[in-house]
Amino acid sequence: MKAIVQDAYGPPEDLRVEEIAQPEPGSGEVLIQVRAASVDPGVWHLTTGRPYLLRALGFGLRAPKARVRGMDVAGRVKAVGPDVTRFQPGDEVYGTCDGSFAEYACAKQDRLARKPGNAGFEQAAVVPVSGCTAL
Repeated sequence: MKAIVQDAYGPPEDLRVEEIAQPEPGSGEVLIQVRAASVDPGVWHLTTGRPYLLRALGFGLRAPKARVRGMDVAGRVKAVGPDVTRFQPGDEVYGTCDGSFAEYACAKQDRLARKPGNAGFEQAAVVPVSGCTAL
């Protein structure tokens, strides 16, 4: 699958598209076929590694721990891992996960909600982080 990746902190211009392995959902996780992901200031901070305190909080001191950027996601459930009770393949969902700037991403089921039928994927993808920031 294609994903937007980075191996070192730096400007957004250093991000690149790369072919990587599709993630497998673990216990309590769902595999999402990503239809939309949003960009917000949090993604910029994780990309640049600034403020530096962010690195010490567990995101990687010298390089990012997660290669794939993105936090907000909206898409369709492709597969479910063991112990998933809230969703099944085909459900339209939105929420947060690590690595949403990819064709597929895994998310914990408790970090997702069903996408409202009257909202598009693009609209739903901006709600989790940016919506909470606005509140």
